[in-house]
Amino acid sequence: MPDDVFERLFPALRRVGFEITSPCDQRYNCVAWAAGDVTRWWWPAESPFAYWPPGTDREESVASFIQAFATLGYERAPSGDLEPQFEKVAIFASNDGIPTHMARQLRDGTWTSKVGSLEDIRHQELSDLEGAEYGTVVVFLRR
Repeated sequence: MPDDVFERLFPALRRVGFEITSPCDQRYNCVAWAAGDVTRWWWPAESPFAYWPPGTDREESVASFIQAFATLGYERAPSGDLEPQFEKVAIFASNDGIPTHMARQLRDGTWTSKVGSLEDIRHQELSDLEGAEYGTVVVFLRR
């Protein structure tokens, strides 16, 4: 995917830069990428094509995403600031509270995101992806 597609979707990336770190792959999405799973598409909707952790609510809500990641050992974090002893993820949501995206923090404090079925990217700040497509970051989790 040409870089200009990312820059059109996320104008802040043009200003700060980003790195494409994988080829397109439709097997997994941003939620799966944040969870460390590149073998299946994670989403809470009832679907034979989407995975969601057993015993968690299958609804498109921030609470459901928090529950899902709790099954992986995550709990709420006060911020997205780098804490070397923790792995962190961020949940983005639209203005109406529907989750839209997740990102995972890398050991150096930068972030990695899977953009839908497109490539994975490495970006400096979470704000690089905030806007019309993904809304804003609403929750940080750590383990």
